[in-house]
Amino acid sequence: MNYSRFITSVSAARKASPIRVLTELMQKSPPSLISLAGGAPNPAVFPFKKATIATGHGNAVEIGEDLMKRALQYSASAGIPELLSWLKNFQRNLHNPPTANYSPEQGQMEVCVTTGSQEGLCKLRPLGCSIINVPSDQHGIIPKALKEILSAWSPEDIKNHSRPLPKFLYTIPNGCNPTGNSLTTDRKKEIYQIARKYDFLIIEDDPYYFLQFEKPWAPSFLSMDVDGRVIRTDSFSKVLSSGLRVGFLTGPKPLIDRVILHIQVSTMHTSTFTQMIISQLLQQWGEKGFLEHTDRVVEFYRTQRDAMLIAADKWLKGLAEWHPPAAGMFLWIKIKGVSDTQQLIMEKALQKEVLLVPGGVFNIDSSEPSPYVRASFSLPSPAQMDLAFQRLADLIKEAVWKK
Repeated sequence: MNYSRFITSVSAARKASPIRVLTELMQKSPPSLISLAGGAPNPAVFPFKKATIATGHGNAVEIGEDLMKRALQYSASAGIPELLSWLKNFQRNLHNPPTANYSPEQGQMEVCVTTGSQEGLCKLRPLGCSIINVPSDQHGIIPKALKEILSAWSPEDIKNHSRPLPKFLYTIPNGCNPTGNSLTTDRKKEIYQIARKYDFLIIEDDPYYFLQFEKPWAPSFLSMDVDGRVIRTDSFSKVLSSGLRVGFLTGPKPLIDRVILHIQVSTMHTSTFTQMIISQLLQQWGEKGFLEHTDRVVEFYRTQRDAMLIAADKWLKGLAEWHPPAAGMFLWIKIKGVSDTQQLIMEKALQKEVLLVPGGVFNIDSSEPSPYVRASFSLPSPAQMDLAFQRLADLIKEAVWKK
C-alpha cells in the first residue's frame, strides 16, 4: 500500500528524537559500554526498592531490586522489550494477521505500547477532521449505508484521487460504546472489501474484545487484513486495570512507526513501572492463563448484564426499547415518547436519585436531540439495578404524562 496520503505534513516532517534514540541504544548495549550520553537519573537515589503485588489467581508479582531500577527508569517509546515481544506473539496467535510475515514496506504487522487509547482518539477533532456518521443497528455498522455515503465519490475520483477521499473508518466492533452492538463476521468482511475499493484505513478500536459474551469470538478486522490497512487498538483497562493505563496498537509498520515518533515528542513512553507489572504478570500466566482470566471476567459481566436485563424487563417494558448487548458493560435504551433525554437525565433523574448518560453526548453533534440513554451494569448490584430502573420508570411516566 501507498501510505503517503494517510500521513499529514506534520507527521511526515517528524524526525526521531536523538535523545530517545541514544536512550534506546544504551538500553540495548552490553554492560561493558561506558555511556556519558544519557540524561537518566541514578536509580540509587530513588526511595522505592522492591515490590510484591498479590494477585487473585496465581503467584504474587515480584519486582526485585534490579528489576525495580529498570521499572523506575526511562524506557523505549515503543514499549519495554519483554512486553512488546509477548504482545507480538499474542497478536499472531490470537488473530493470525496475514501481514505478520510481510516486509516492512508491504505493511508488516507492528505493535507499540500506548498510554491507553483515549489520548490518540481525542486528537482527531482538533486536527480538523471532517467526521461523517455511518448508520448502525443492533448488528453494528450497516454496509449498505456505508456504500450510500461513499457513492458521492465516483470511480474516477477513486482512481485519480481528484477529490479528497475518506481516509479512515473508525469503529468499535464489539460491544460498541454506547450501543452495546457488535459487528457480525459477514458485515466485517463486506466492510473490509468496501475499504479496499475506496482505499481507506480501518481503525479497529476494540476495548471490549475480551468482554464478548458468546464464543467463538468474531474474527477481527486485523485477521482479515491482507493489505495492511487496519490499525487495531487493544486495552488492558477492562480486564487487568483501568488505572495502570496500558494499551497497545497493532498495525502496518510504516504507520505504527509514525505513532512512535509522535510518542517520542509527547508522552515519551508509557509508564515503565506499569508496563513492568503487566509484563511480569503476563509472563507468569502465559497466553493460556491470560485467556482463562478473561473468561472469568466475561462470566462476571454476563451475570451483571443478565441482572440488568431482568430489571429492565420488570420496570421498563412498554416504556422503552433495548437489545441485549453482545459484549461490553452497557445497555443502550431508547425511551418511548421522549425525543431528547438530555434534560430528563441531567435535571430530573438526579432528583429521583438515579444517574445515566443521555444519548446526545455520543452524537458527533452533541446538540442534536437523542431519545437514548446509556446504563452501565459494571458496578451496581442487582438490587441497585432494580431500584434504579424503578426510579427511571417513574421518571419516564411523569415526563410522558406531562405531555
